Amino acid sequence: MEKTALKVNGMQCRHCAETVTNALTPLASEIVVDLDDGKVSFAYDPQKTDLETIKSTINDIGFETAD
Repeated sequence: MEKTALKVNGMQCRHCAETVTNALTPLASEIVVDLDDGKVSFAYDPQKTDLETIKSTINDIGFETAD
């Protein structure tokens, strides 16, 4: 498992955090959304998915990942 964190622009409330968590649940585990820092941290299996797919999933639900 790889652990990482991404900056996610546009997350402002608990609903945003839940939306991101629900979208990432099929792809990642140990998902923690930090609204104060605008980051989501998680673990994922690089043999099952990649970081670009995770970023795309976040972007597809209306948030923007920052590199």
